[in-house]
Amino acid sequence: MRYCVIGGANADIVATTQKPFVPGDSNPGMVRLMAGGVARNIAHNLALLGNEVLFLTVFGGDSLGQFTADSCHKANIDISLCDVAADDTHSCYLSINNCDGEMVGGVSDMLTVNGITPEWIASKLAQIGPVDALVADANLPLESLAYLIDHAEAPLYIDAVSGAKAPKVKEALAQSVKKTIFTLKCNHLEWELLNPATGIQRIFVSLGAEGLEVLENGATTRFASLPCQVINTTGAGDALMAGIIHAGPQASIEEAARVGLRCAKITVESPDTVNNKLKEQYEQIP
Repeated sequence: MRYCVIGGANADIVATTQKPFVPGDSNPGMVRLMAGGVARNIAHNLALLGNEVLFLTVFGGDSLGQFTADSCHKANIDISLCDVAADDTHSCYLSINNCDGEMVGGVSDMLTVNGITPEWIASKLAQIGPVDALVADANLPLESLAYLIDHAEAPLYIDAVSGAKAPKVKEALAQSVKKTIFTLKCNHLEWELLNPATGIQRIFVSLGAEGLEVLENGATTRFASLPCQVINTTGAGDALMAGIIHAGPQASIEEAARVGLRCAKITVESPDTVNNKLKEQYEQIP
């Protein structure tokens, strides 16, 4: 399928401790630099699954921005319509993980997404051609999310990203004229901030190790997570979302959940934010 993904792209600095994290102290561990950003990670996973992916973003103007852009080229993601911010503008995310792979905390520095204005999106949408779905993350400015809701001609998927950014989805729906989106993916914390929300056809609520809840037509369906050995939870939600999208807009919630949970399992079992062996390992799951 052909997808257009719009949103954040940044360099991820992921630090994982050797022993349980001790606040206020220097913790021995491993620090890795990877390309990241919710939308970029979703695009990467979709490309790994064999889809044609057009990515729209504004990359940072520093060496980290070039590093992130290069990662998209290597992943066969089309970034021909992307732009680069001023030299002094960067986009970076820092995550600290405990020795069990669970995130202790993170800091997001993503001012470049402010360049993704409604006018910028309008100029890009005029050039993308037909797509099976549009995908956006809540890193986008509020007015840009509202613009997408009103102007998306294909099914629109939105990732809530974080507790700090999730409320923008609700506000964008309220500001929009259409007031409807096809699919929202969030975690239980983000859903507490969004609920009640109207105008969303499907809501996938990640419960972490407890699995996934899907709300559709007033009904709630629960799906268990797959057994896995957790190495790194950073990026698992992005893989879950990519799997849900990869199943296709016509898929049932059962099929979308099945594909999404498989992709999440494969990602948490890898030290990388995106597991480059996603397709190979996906096909090995019974």
